[in-house]
Amino acid sequence: MDLGRPVNSDARRSLPSIDRLMRDAAVAWPDLPGWAVRKAARAAIQALREGTSTSEPNEGAAGADGPGAAAGDVGLSDAAGVAGLLERIAAEARRLSAPHPRRVLNATGILLHTNLGRSPLAASAREAVARAARGYSDLELDLETGRRGSRMGQLAAKLVELSGAEAAHVVNNNAAALLLALNTLAMGRPVVVSRGELVEIGGSFRVPEVMERAGVRLHEVGTTNRTHLSDYEAALAIDPALLLKVHRSNFEQRGFVAEADVARLAELAHRHGIPLVEDLGSGTLVDLARAGLPPEAFAPARLALGVDVVCLSGDKLLGGPQAGILLGRRDLVDAMRRNPLARALRVDKLTLAALDATLDLLLEPGRAVEIPLIAALVATEDALQARAGRLRAALEARLPPGYRVTLEPSLGAVGGGSLPELTLPGVAVAVRGPGLQALSDRLRGAPTPVIARIADDALRLDVRTLDEDELPLVVESFVHAFR
Repeated sequence: MDLGRPVNSDARRSLPSIDRLMRDAAVAWPDLPGWAVRKAARAAIQALREGTSTSEPNEGAAGADGPGAAAGDVGLSDAAGVAGLLERIAAEARRLSAPHPRRVLNATGILLHTNLGRSPLAASAREAVARAARGYSDLELDLETGRRGSRMGQLAAKLVELSGAEAAHVVNNNAAALLLALNTLAMGRPVVVSRGELVEIGGSFRVPEVMERAGVRLHEVGTTNRTHLSDYEAALAIDPALLLKVHRSNFEQRGFVAEADVARLAELAHRHGIPLVEDLGSGTLVDLARAGLPPEAFAPARLALGVDVVCLSGDKLLGGPQAGILLGRRDLVDAMRRNPLARALRVDKLTLAALDATLDLLLEPGRAVEIPLIAALVATEDALQARAGRLRAALEARLPPGYRVTLEPSLGAVGGGSLPELTLPGVAVAVRGPGLQALSDRLRGAPTPVIARIADDALRLDVRTLDEDELPLVVESFVHAFR
């Protein structure tokens, strides 16, 4: 049969039925879910009916790597041809039914890798999530009175303690926090913001678009590189609802630049009876400068300067789950809680459990380093050298001949739109040998995928983003890649 041309009617009748393919697959691979086998089988048969060849895969069916991709090579006149088709169907069924998201080993040296889920959770946060997921919980029940309680009560109290704010609220991410603040405090009215702070926050989403969806009218002041207090003062003539500042957490401006002092901007807003709101993006509740790191938007300090409401991400420098945290004046935060939009943006019990446990670590002196992100940020050169040495020794004992493993300097990054100017000197385990790109591809396909970088003719594993207990998994993934 020539599958490079449309299949004729006789050939179509000779194609195996979906039921037969499913029965055969169930015998050969009983662990494969029936729905995935059925979907893969239908896609494969459809590709054959349409005469799909390897050079022209059927996008609507299995795609370039799916069961129909090699249809042109399948001869169905014998058992071998059917067996080959079944193998491709099984491969596609495995892809369709694979768990998502899957755990991966981050050897890139980028701490908040957006594609890899940003910040890993602390052990206590993972345990808290498991407890909350295991059964029922007192999510909105006051156990003392037996009446309905608030899902935010305990969490808000901890955020207030950490930040010095009058009140706190949590939504599902920081863009949602900004959306809720603007919609509550300024819907239908102008909001003044510097032209140099109209940032893109990732995923092609931009602050002006969030403002539009919030129902406010954007009023730009200043220029891209310089905005003065007088620019904001002049804009008060349009009777804005609030002044907005946006922290440039994912890029830096250098050279001939200027921005208004936050304390003076707060004074200006308060003299005219309007609030100052600041989106801190990857802001933090931990003073990074105390650990010798560059200062990032420290929420307690901004509130102390007079900012009325700040919002920040939970899964960036805070090291917790994805969440948007709102901190500030009680009357403003209470108004946000009462906004019907708050219901649409609220977080679930698993997020609350993870965030609550993360805040506990920040509240206890000396326990912040139990948060993986904080631990990675402050890891010493000696600790990284020792970790890299153990990984190197383990790999050398298991890699085939022709591969060489060395320790080399590495430069990591925080990532996730945080501390863009900070580089993190560290140590990488460098693997050199034939077929490094193919090796990298196979590592991504291992039972526990390893995500690494190829640079300077080496596959580089930066140990700053690998926990000690992950090193054996890295080695096992290499062993799998060489099978």
